[in-house]
Amino acid sequence: MNYQGFVEDSAELKNYLDLLASNESSTSWSEKEQLAYWINAYNAFTIQLIVEHYPVESIKDIGSLIQIPFINSVWDIDFIQIGTKKLSLNNIEHKILRSRFNEPRIHFAIVCASISCPKLRNEAYTATSLDMQLEEQAIDFINDTDRNKTENSKIEISKIFKWFKGDFTENGNLIEFLNKYSKTKIHPDAKISHLDYNWNLNEQVDPIHTTN
Repeated sequence: MNYQGFVEDSAELKNYLDLLASNESSTSWSEKEQLAYWINAYNAFTIQLIVEHYPVESIKDIGSLIQIPFINSVWDIDFIQIGTKKLSLNNIEHKILRSRFNEPRIHFAIVCASISCPKLRNEAYTATSLDMQLEEQAIDFINDTDRNKTENSKIEISKIFKWFKGDFTENGNLIEFLNKYSKTKIHPDAKISHLDYNWNLNEQVDPIHTTN
């Protein structure tokens, strides 16, 4: 992510956030419209959080900087204005995305501004393209050797699959889920371990602004 670029284009980011805030998702919308809206909201407000505290080494540092009583982490801060509600990133992820929609692929679409997170798409999620977008995200993430290392007999996978295992195993076991997307077919009895999660900022430096 080129966060410096977002800092410089913060007015455009604010316009997009205002658009989300003033057009809250409704149950009258289709399920795909609602899902795309909340994925976009999660990602956009995460970027806003980084931009407002930039530069930071990790999103996890922001919680310690703000020091709000009774707030456990940066994901619990109610800084997201949607309509008349104030929400946190955890509200969106756990009380909306995970509880309302039976869609494990959201874990490859929402991005926590960290190196071990999935890659952020360079486009918004839309109802008409949502299935294709989520499929591409799943394939990209599971086959990304920086985030998952898969062999036939053993796999070292992201801790996302540990933290949210139940989301991936509602219709089978974890290896069955991975094999839907993995280019390396994994044996049903493969040994499973988890890679350390890198919470450092997933920053990409804009070469235009790089100096020697």
